[in-house]
Amino acid sequence: MSEETTTTTAEKVQKPKWLRVKLPVGKKYTELRNVVDKYKLNTICTSGSCPNMGECWTEGTATFMILGNICTRSCGFCGVKTGRPETVDWEEPEKVARSIKLMNIKHAVITSVDRDDIKDGGSIIWAETVNAIRRANPNTTLETLIPDFQGNKTNIDRILAVAPEVISHNLETVRRLTREVRIQAKYDRSLEVLKYMKDQGQRRTKSGIMLGLGETEAEVIETMQDLANAKVDILTIGQYLQPTKKHLPVKDFITPEQFDKYKKIGLELGFRHVESSALVRSSYKAQKHLE
Repeated sequence: MSEETTTTTAEKVQKPKWLRVKLPVGKKYTELRNVVDKYKLNTICTSGSCPNMGECWTEGTATFMILGNICTRSCGFCGVKTGRPETVDWEEPEKVARSIKLMNIKHAVITSVDRDDIKDGGSIIWAETVNAIRRANPNTTLETLIPDFQGNKTNIDRILAVAPEVISHNLETVRRLTREVRIQAKYDRSLEVLKYMKDQGQRRTKSGIMLGLGETEAEVIETMQDLANAKVDILTIGQYLQPTKKHLPVKDFITPEQFDKYKKIGLELGFRHVESSALVRSSYKAQKHLE
C-alpha cells in the first residue's frame, strides 16, 4: 500500500488520534467488572486490556482463555508468555462454565494458547469446555477461536463434533510475513484448517488479520481472497499494536479510510460479515456474527 495515501509512518507518530480508546462506562459494565473482581474470574477482556471491553460487556459478550496462560509457540506479535505449559487442569471446563453463568454472558468466545506439547493439542479440554458451558448456560451461544492443532483432523473433528455456533481460526497476517509473525505456524495450513471445517459442514467459520506489520495493499487483498476461497464467512481486520519492546515493531498505522476500503472489498468478495477498523479484535461484535 502507498504510505502517502493509506498509512502514517509509525516512527513519526506514536499513536494517531483514531487509536484513542474511550474508558468503559455504564451500569452493565460496572456490574460485570464487580463480578469479575469479586470471584477472580479470568477473561481475555481484562488480562489483555482489550479496547472494546466496555462495548462488548454491555452487549453481554466476553472472551475466556483455556489451557493455561503459557504457550508452546513464540509468535512475534503475541503478548502471551512462551514456555513449558503447566499440566492440563481437568476442572477448567466447569470453572469457565461457572464464570459465564456468574457474568450472565449471552455470547461467549473461548480461545486458548497453543498446546503442541500434548498429543491431542488440547482438543479434549476444548470439547469438554463447550459441553460444560452448554450444560450450565443452555441459552448462551458460543464462538471457539481455536489454534491450528498442527492440522491434525482428529483434533479438529473434536471441535466440530460439539458444534459451536462459530469456529474461528486467525490467519493473522499475509503470506510473506507469516514466518516472521507466526514463527511455528504455516499460512497454507491455517487455510486448510478453515476450509476443512467448512467442508465438514460447520455453519459459520471466521478468521482475522492484523495490519501495520509492513504488508502491502495487494498482499492484504490477496489474503482476503485466499480466505474467501476457503469459504470463510466472517473476517475481522484490525491494527497491530506492539505489546512490548521485545515484540515486532509497528511499521504502519493504517488510516480509517483504508480500513473502510478493505471492508468494502471484503463484502464484494462475499464475506457475510467484515469488521474492519483500527481497534477491531477477533471477538469484536462477535454476537452479531451469528446473524
